[in-house]
Amino acid sequence: MSKRKSEEHDNFYHYDDRDYECKKPNCNVTKFRNPDGTLRLRNPHIKKLRDGDFLYHLALGTKSHNLEEMFGDVKFVCMGGTAKRMETLANYIMKEIGYKLPTGSTLQDLTSSSLRFAMYKVGPVLCVSHGMGIPSISILLHEIIKLVHHAKAKDPIFFRVGTCGGIGLKGGDVIVSDSVIDELGNPYYQQPVCGKLVKKPAILDKKLAQELKSLSELDDGFEVVNGTTMAANCFYEGQGRTDGAFCEYTEEDKMEYLKMLHKKGVRNIEMEGTVFAAHTYHAGIKSAVVNVALLNRLEGDQVTTPKEVMMEWQNHPQIIVTRYIKRHLQNSSTNGI
Repeated sequence: MSKRKSEEHDNFYHYDDRDYECKKPNCNVTKFRNPDGTLRLRNPHIKKLRDGDFLYHLALGTKSHNLEEMFGDVKFVCMGGTAKRMETLANYIMKEIGYKLPTGSTLQDLTSSSLRFAMYKVGPVLCVSHGMGIPSISILLHEIIKLVHHAKAKDPIFFRVGTCGGIGLKGGDVIVSDSVIDELGNPYYQQPVCGKLVKKPAILDKKLAQELKSLSELDDGFEVVNGTTMAANCFYEGQGRTDGAFCEYTEEDKMEYLKMLHKKGVRNIEMEGTVFAAHTYHAGIKSAVVNVALLNRLEGDQVTTPKEVMMEWQNHPQIIVTRYIKRHLQNSSTNGI
């Protein structure tokens, strides 16, 4: 990728995080932020779109919708795999922060006409489903990042709230990722772009991860730990499972791999972390990955926990994230922000 450097803020887009320094006196614009905290979009072509920017998979557009009026107050974006889980999370957050919908209205899927993702808004919080796997969440991230940019939302924080396979942890425990790697141990997201392989650092906010972990309480009934997360491109072979349609390795091979990961500090395996961390870091967005373990992979591959128990476990990450949101909103209100 070529690099561009310019003192003109509107023309500043590049792929090297080190080469930008505004020369204007007393300017607090960064490569990621305008002075008011709104995002700088790192794509010079968006402004050249004649008919505005249409966010296809969200069924929203800059010409067809007033995105600033609809989403300008967004402070938090929570992402999870399924539409139902995000609807449940939105209702839980609404109750916990004391937000009330206008009289006569109900919680609505704001992207229902797209049939791709589901999105619910509860005051300053968006809850959006991202589907399964890196390709699916990558599409959503592009469009959500553009959405908060067009809406002029200030300093948004992104969370991925989901499920995973634990490594050395029991079912129901929560892992707040302090770093993410791919199946080969690389701390970056690799993507072919115009015939060339581009590597983007997959970096999460460690301070945010520590703060989330600190929000656990003794009577929660589950443990919250920090650790490295491995993101795989496949649910079966990519995660070393021996119960897929294909398996050309032994049980010993699998256990050797899982134990090696555990020794390196990996505490869970999921399927979205690298691109989530890379895209949010590349956009200058503070983000965190909070997952609940559905099983201990050192003890087996198949998820056989009863449905009602898993439904309860899936609430654990949302408890931690909602505590953070509630505390942040209370502090902002106290400080008059």
